[in-house]
Amino acid sequence: MPRAVPPLLRFVPVVVLSLALIAVPAIAAEDTASTGGAQASTISKKTWVKQIQRALGVRADGVMGPQTRRAVRRFQRANGLRVTGRVDAATIAALGLEQSGDRTLASAPTGDAATILAKIAECESGGDPTAISADGRYRGKYQFSRATWEALGGTGDPAEADEATQDAMALKLYEERGTAPWPSCSKQLD
Repeated sequence: MPRAVPPLLRFVPVVVLSLALIAVPAIAAEDTASTGGAQASTISKKTWVKQIQRALGVRADGVMGPQTRRAVRRFQRANGLRVTGRVDAATIAALGLEQSGDRTLASAPTGDAATILAKIAECESGGDPTAISADGRYRGKYQFSRATWEALGGTGDPAEADEATQDAMALKLYEERGTAPWPSCSKQLD
């Protein structure tokens, strides 16, 4: 014979369900309010740091450690910014990232990828797949650093790779990070 459920316990599931129905919209509204209504554009701190690391061409582990701070200082020095090792608004802009809420996201200009990459190649190297920067650091049609090239799966010297391979690597990089790897040229796309 089944046991009788006390009258008060019969209402527990109803109360729990009612509270859940009230709490979930309130939490969602609070989450959206904290991001200015742009919930999808806010990213975690670790993802934000990875975006910065990728834009700097260093290993993207999501930790703002000594290696990343050194890379930030080098970038700031090379781009005539105040050298602090901290990622401020000027550094974000120079990296080709845009501020959105309390985190940064890779900027994405309008236009199809092939058109954007053609403009970047023209700006970076005049479209020359064998181009090498004056200091030898950047190589090929899209002026890859060796670290970025290798991170994408490339081997050898980017300037010695065939043009189709460079185009494929640039597309892969663009799909991962937008125009952030080409901060100077990406400013000219708008």
